[in-house]
Amino acid sequence: MSTYNTYLSIDLDALVFNFNFFKSKLAAKTKFMAVVKAFAYGHDAIAVAQKLEEEGVDYFAIAYINEGISLRKAGIKTPIVLLHPQENDVANCVKHQIEPNIYSFRILEAFSKVIQETNVSNFGIHLKFNTGLNRLGFTIDDIPELIVKLEKNKYKVVSVFSHLVASEDHKERDFTLGQIDEYRLLTKQLETRLSYTFIKHLTNTSGTLNYPEAHFDMVRIGIGLYGYANELALTRQLKNVASLYSVISQIHKIKKGESVGYNRSYKASKKTISATIPIGHADGIPRTWGNGVGYVSINGIKANVLGNVCMDMIMVDVTDIICSEGDQVVIFDNQANLIALAKQTGTISYEVLTAISQRVARVLKKRT
Repeated sequence: MSTYNTYLSIDLDALVFNFNFFKSKLAAKTKFMAVVKAFAYGHDAIAVAQKLEEEGVDYFAIAYINEGISLRKAGIKTPIVLLHPQENDVANCVKHQIEPNIYSFRILEAFSKVIQETNVSNFGIHLKFNTGLNRLGFTIDDIPELIVKLEKNKYKVVSVFSHLVASEDHKERDFTLGQIDEYRLLTKQLETRLSYTFIKHLTNTSGTLNYPEAHFDMVRIGIGLYGYANELALTRQLKNVASLYSVISQIHKIKKGESVGYNRSYKASKKTISATIPIGHADGIPRTWGNGVGYVSINGIKANVLGNVCMDMIMVDVTDIICSEGDQVVIFDNQANLIALAKQTGTISYEVLTAISQRVARVLKKRT
């Protein structure tokens, strides 16, 4: 048992299993980009990256510059792409050898200025094209102007990519196929204008599973690495990586008519026994879990949340559970459990995982 009271257990063997599961879906020559943004989807970006680097991953993707700097300081040597750079990130990209995603002429100009000032040659960049998500990226109509600007600077276009909008939704198959066709067209146009080839990548986790014809030269896997796919049948083929645990701090006997928690939102209609758990909304437990919506598991039995979620604590109903102060509490320890909790609060697995505060200790699961 961990020395921490509240902690997130990280199973790196499960991570490797999921990595190899997706690798098995790819051609031998297809590269693998692991998405480790948002603290590796709430897990532990450094531990995840170190393990995947050992396994021979080709690329890492992060959203913001500090995520990449942390990986470099931890000794990660694998290429890193910065998905959402800003103008003031340029110098750090060069300093830490983090390859930026260029998604607009404004960002291109910012990088061009610094590259010229530092006289760096063949600095690797990635180009993002918008094919329907309408979030970031150039359009196919920008290609002529883009080529002119690229030729003026000492850049090496490492890859050209886009992002599928609804690859998990089979009802949107026609739209997705249209995106794939547009991507093929724009990359062909770029190839005819540049004097070298570049890596092509388009698919995320669901796209990789549902559209093998769109794997191109590399795939980008995020949530799938951590044990979740967009379909339950596929999720069941993956292994759970993160499990969230806590303990019972104190047990209270609540008389009929007494209340529990802030604003007296729970009032006992009968004699009730409550247990206080040292985890709250500052740790990633949403307020929406309060008043019986969310639950934990104690000694294998579900215990519903009583009253409002506090910043650092929740109280749960253990009236029908044999338990003691100091007993372990399971918030979630498998995919089905987390998915059910997400659905009850109107969200998705991504949000539940990434919401787990970094004040919650990350503990690597020991191999048995």
